[in-house]
Amino acid sequence: MGLLPLCLIFLFLSVSSGEISNFVGVNYGQLGNNLPSPEQSVKLVRSLGAKRVKIYDANPGILDAFKDTNIQVSVMVPNELIINISNSQKLADSWVKSNVVPFYPKTKIRYLLVGNEVISGSPKEIWPRIVPAMRKIKNSLKTHSLNKIKVSTSMAMDVLESTFPPSNGTFRSDIADPIVKPLLQFLNRTKSFYFLDVYPYFGWATDPNSINLDYALFESRNITYTDPDSRLTYTNLFDQLVDSVVFAMKRLGYPDVRIFIAETGWPNAGDIDQIGANIYNAATYNRNVVKKLTAKPAIGTPARPGWVIPSLIFALYNENQKPGPGTERHFGLLYPNGSYVYGIDLSGKTPDSDFQPLPKPDNNEPYKGKIWCVAARGANATALSAALSYACSQGNKTCDPIQPGKQCFKPDSLYWHASYAFSSYWSQFRKAGGSCYFNGLATQTAKDPTGEPEVSIIDSTHPLSEAEEAWAKSIEDHATGTILVEP
Repeated sequence: MGLLPLCLIFLFLSVSSGEISNFVGVNYGQLGNNLPSPEQSVKLVRSLGAKRVKIYDANPGILDAFKDTNIQVSVMVPNELIINISNSQKLADSWVKSNVVPFYPKTKIRYLLVGNEVISGSPKEIWPRIVPAMRKIKNSLKTHSLNKIKVSTSMAMDVLESTFPPSNGTFRSDIADPIVKPLLQFLNRTKSFYFLDVYPYFGWATDPNSINLDYALFESRNITYTDPDSRLTYTNLFDQLVDSVVFAMKRLGYPDVRIFIAETGWPNAGDIDQIGANIYNAATYNRNVVKKLTAKPAIGTPARPGWVIPSLIFALYNENQKPGPGTERHFGLLYPNGSYVYGIDLSGKTPDSDFQPLPKPDNNEPYKGKIWCVAARGANATALSAALSYACSQGNKTCDPIQPGKQCFKPDSLYWHASYAFSSYWSQFRKAGGSCYFNGLATQTAKDPTGEPEVSIIDSTHPLSEAEEAWAKSIEDHATGTILVEP
C-alpha cells in the first residue's frame, strides 16, 4: 500500500476513533409510573457522565429531549413489528421516516436495534425474521442517506449452549446456522456490532458456591482462571462471558465481528431470597466495569486484548413496573426522584475515594429463613380480585384450602384469600418462572402473615387506571387457562 497524505491519515483516525469510542452510556428504560420527564432525564444522564443512551423504542418526546446534546442515541424497533417489517420494505421505510428522520441529525442517533433479546422472549416464528427485517431497515436508512446509523439487534447470553470454558463458547444448535450465522454475516458486511447483554450477577447468583463473588465483581486479586484449551488467563467473570461469545462467533466463521455491550449491571436490591442484590455489590461492580471499559489504552478481553468495547450500563432508573423478581425493579443508578442510589461516574474519571462510603452488604449468603408472598398494602380490590382468580386458576390445588368450609377459608376476606393464593402459587410455580409480583399487587415478607392484623385495601369503587383495567381483564380472560407464569 502506498503512503497516505497526513491529512487523510488524520481523517481516517478521527472517523475510526469516533465510530468505536470507549464511552460508557446508560440504558433509559421507561417501565415506571413515577419517572422524571425526558427533559429532566437528559440532565440526569449528563450528570452521570454518560456519552451514550439506549431507549427501548423510538419515543418522540425522549428523542426530542436529546437534541443538540451530542449524546449518542440508540433506538429500537419493537419485537412485535419485526415480522411485518421483514415482509414489507414499505413498512420499513415508513417506520424510519416516522421515527428517525424527524430527529436526525440534531438527535445523534447512531444505532438502530431491531428487537430486544428476541430469541430470549419472543415466539419462535419471529426468530428467522430478525435479519430480513434488519436488511429492510438498513435499506430504508440508505434511502434517506442516514449512512452513519448502524443496524443490529441485541442478544442475551442464553443464545449460547456452552459458555465454559470460554474457548468452548458455542451458539445453540437450533439457532446457530439458521439465525445467528446470517446475523453475523450482516454485521460483518455492514461493519456493525454484535449487541450483547451480559450479566455476571446472574451467573454468580445461580452458583455462588462455585463462583467467587470477588471474581464476579472485578475485585479478585489472587483468583484467576486459565482456559485449558486457549491457555488464556481470566481475572473476572465478565471477560469469561464476553470471550465465550467471541469464540462462538469464531466457530461460525466470523472471528472479527465487534462486540457492543448493550446491557450490563448489578441489582441494588431484590427479593428477600435474591442473594447478593445490594447497593454495595452494585456500586462495586458498576464502578469497576466502567474503569475497565473506559481505560486508555483499551484493555479489551484476553481473547481480544486492546479492543475497544463500547458499552451501556443497565439502567438509568429503578423501574417499579417491571415484572418478574424484585431485582428486575432495582438495577437503576438513580431512584425515580433523580437521586443517586450510590455515587458513580460513567466517564470513569472520578476515583472511588471521592464517593461516600457504601453500606455493608447483608445478603451475600443464601437466605435460609421462610418467606411468604402476600397481598401488598393499599392494593386495589378490583385488581386484587382478578389476581386472586388468576392464581387460583393455575391448578395443583393452589386454592383448595381457602374454599368455603375448608380449613383456611376464614378469615373470609379478599386480602387473606389473595395472600394465601399468592403464597401457594409462588411456592409451587417459582421454579417455572412464577414470581411474587402480580403486577405490583404482591410482596414478599419474612414475617408469618397468619398472626398479622389484616392490611387495608382500596375499595373496589376506587377507579382503576387504564393499564390496571387492561391487566385485570387479561387475568380474568386467562382464568381457566394453565399458564404457569404471571403476566
